[in-house]
Amino acid sequence: MEVPATVGALGDIASFVLRLAGRAALDKGAAYRIRLAVDELATNIVMHGYRGGDGRITVRGRSGPGRVQISITDSAPAFDPVEGCLPPAPGTPPERRRVGGLGIHLALTSVDEFSYERRDGRNISTLTVKAEGTDPCPPRP
Repeated sequence: MEVPATVGALGDIASFVLRLAGRAALDKGAAYRIRLAVDELATNIVMHGYRGGDGRITVRGRSGPGRVQISITDSAPAFDPVEGCLPPAPGTPPERRRVGGLGIHLALTSVDEFSYERRDGRNISTLTVKAEGTDPCPPRP
């Protein structure tokens, strides 16, 4: 799906993700984790990538038994979410913590796999969530 990079489009993205989670028969926890991560990244694109200006977000998804993979693509300035998600050092008082980055950290730590690349002037983030108890390498019959 392709949507305008607006706050109003975030609900459409969330609905798309939840439909894929349903097709994959993800448990509620896994469905929540993928929706949370995609919502955080899409919100970040809208608010910080395009800074409220015109832009588009493309969201593609694949699902299989117990697994959902989502790719989010935009043409905002380059931003590697991994670079922006470093958590504060343990014990750092709130007043000494930098502003921002906590939502990205939460998103990336809630998924099972994450990758980022900048290709042809576009940011491409790919997230994967697996159902609880899903064995990525099931035994052969």
